[in-house]
Amino acid sequence: MHKNFKNIDKVVFGAGALDQLDHILSEKRNENDMFMVFIVDNYFKNKPLADRIPNHDQDMVFFEDIDQHEPTTEQIDRLRDTILEEKGIPSGIIGIGGGSIMDVAKALSLMVTNEGSSSLYQGLNLVKKPGVYHLGVPTTSGTGAECSMTAVLTGPVKKLGLKCDWTVFNQVILDPDLTMTVPRNQWFYTGMDCFIHCIESESGIFYNEFSRAYGDQALKLCREVFLGPDSGQTPINNEKLMIASLFGGLSLTYSEVGACHAFSYGLSFVFGMRHGIANCIAFNHLKEFYGDAVDEFKEMVDFHQIDIPQNLSSGWSDQEISKMADVAYNLSHMWTHALGHDWGEKLSKKDLMDIYRRM
Repeated sequence: MHKNFKNIDKVVFGAGALDQLDHILSEKRNENDMFMVFIVDNYFKNKPLADRIPNHDQDMVFFEDIDQHEPTTEQIDRLRDTILEEKGIPSGIIGIGGGSIMDVAKALSLMVTNEGSSSLYQGLNLVKKPGVYHLGVPTTSGTGAECSMTAVLTGPVKKLGLKCDWTVFNQVILDPDLTMTVPRNQWFYTGMDCFIHCIESESGIFYNEFSRAYGDQALKLCREVFLGPDSGQTPINNEKLMIASLFGGLSLTYSEVGACHAFSYGLSFVFGMRHGIANCIAFNHLKEFYGDAVDEFKEMVDFHQIDIPQNLSSGWSDQEISKMADVAYNLSHMWTHALGHDWGEKLSKKDLMDIYRRM
């Protein structure tokens, strides 16, 4: 059966677009218990961006620290319980930050209307009720979380997304000015998530013309940003990368991610490693899956003098490697895309453990 794809309802794009946020929210403020919840990356606390958040007296603002770990089901449950106990059901949830904050906002919008722990809903179409209005303001570019129908969470036993039509943002505001202060390594790691999305999308059995249309343009923009004659963090490149992130996310939504994301999920689950750098660590060692694209990735790393951690496995125990392989191996939809429906005959847990030992 073909995917019946749910896209973002509305998009605003352009430098300074954040200034429209209060106006956009005004028509939603009378819904439910008439307050908004702003989920903001703690990086912006006491910084100029914090003063631009149009929170009204009745609203709630949470500055969430996601530097040390990716979003967890425990984090979502804590936020949900606090909001419901103190204020009730919000008119909307607004996420301002990188891909992890986007995922927190999407998951939280669902969990204020669904009972029990968010860990119960990790999977496809397990959410029982629609969530509340939710709006994303990305401050990094590359993850595609702004258009994804998945809110990726690490739970007690697995890292897996809350995935359904209701997860997709009702509105996104794409303001490339907000990415100007991203540290160089983080700019690269997150941008490479987009590059890797496109390579994975085109490298598996679910690739199609819908995915190609978005993915080809996203790859073109990534190459201009990271290898072009005017590459680097410039205003025009920030615009290009923000659109590449959106298009890369749309490409993989109608295709699928593959081996690299499976390996990165293992790294994130066991070591709490952030998604962007986990992808880079894994992709650096997957030439048998992605061929010349890995060489191109390494060229980008060298050109921008980016630090990709090496020889990590020398400090890993066999138990940790085994657990990462278990996490990665259980992501059957990714392996199906990468290797075909008979992937289990081509790949063993030992194969995965051997690749982890290269890292």
